Amino acid sequence: MRTLLLALCCLACNAFAADQNDLDKLRQRIATLQQEFDKAAESKAEAADSLRESERAISDSNRALSRLGQQQREAKQTLQGLQRRADQARADSRQQQVRLGNLLYQQYLSSTEQDYLKLLLGSDDPNQLARNLHYLGYIARERGTALRAQQEALAELRQATRETETKQNELGELRAAERNELAQLQREQVKHQHALRKISQQLKQQRREIGRLQRNEARLARLLEELSAVMPELAGEEFGRHKGRLPLPVEGKVTNQFGSRRPESTLSWTGWFIRATAKQPVQAIAPGRVVYADWLRGFGNLLIVDHGRGYMSLYGNNQTLYKQVGDTLRTGDLIAAVGNSGGNEDSGLYFELRFKGQPVNPGSWIKHP
Repeated sequence: MRTLLLALCCLACNAFAADQNDLDKLRQRIATLQQEFDKAAESKAEAADSLRESERAISDSNRALSRLGQQQREAKQTLQGLQRRADQARADSRQQQVRLGNLLYQQYLSSTEQDYLKLLLGSDDPNQLARNLHYLGYIARERGTALRAQQEALAELRQATRETETKQNELGELRAAERNELAQLQREQVKHQHALRKISQQLKQQRREIGRLQRNEARLARLLEELSAVMPELAGEEFGRHKGRLPLPVEGKVTNQFGSRRPESTLSWTGWFIRATAKQPVQAIAPGRVVYADWLRGFGNLLIVDHGRGYMSLYGNNQTLYKQVGDTLRTGDLIAAVGNSGGNEDSGLYFELRFKGQPVNPGSWIKHP
């Protein structure tokens, strides 16, 4: 049995090491690709690139705020549990104090030294003597039990009080960190607005340049090809079974049709733009694993989920990315918040489905409302 457990532990450790190694390779490849994209000659003329750092920082700050908020909620729940423990310990202590007082009073009435002598020397009835001694022994044992219970209640109260103080300090630190992160977010938002005002006209012009749109598409295709090559096959439920039953990733209105021509362009839409208000929650459409979560020219803050068997879903133009590379997802998990990053005019989510790198029509997969 011990040999079997050791073997299972070794297998688990090896599997974890393999997964970590795959993730490290993926992150390294993504970093290399980003550097290659940045060195490209056309990147220096891209207006949207001046928004990259502020949009990344805004996403990071919002993700940190979300994490701090979750930690605060957990700390408050723990604190409430500790307070209940302390209240129960106080009640137990009071109860044992009353019980101990009653036992001491009874012993005072019936177990003085004279009472013992009377019991031993003054009774001719051995049965009565035995009953009296049994009664006194019972009181003595009960007193010992009550004393131990009182000590345990006091010890529990002291422990709960110490843990409460520690958790209150932790909660205070979380609130201070949240205030600092919020101040940082506000600074980044101001910087972003300044940058956006400076390049608004240039952005408007570049959004319709066919050459730039083609380069954005090529960049995304290269990224997907690299991700597919680095990541191993994802085990799990077959994605194809969900066809026609997948949920819409965000509540909103689809403003373009897959395959239709983009405005003032000869290029076609390879996904959906779902118009939605800023900060709306974006949810995973199916189980999977995050293989990309970063800013990409033309798509802003982009998150890509690998669903296995060659299928991937893409979520672009987000204000915030809540998940990071390597995170495992379930259907409906919160993964992002709607925005207009990447120089997009409108607030909303850019959504694509891909099979072996090629775009497929979301309309055939998403359950129609």
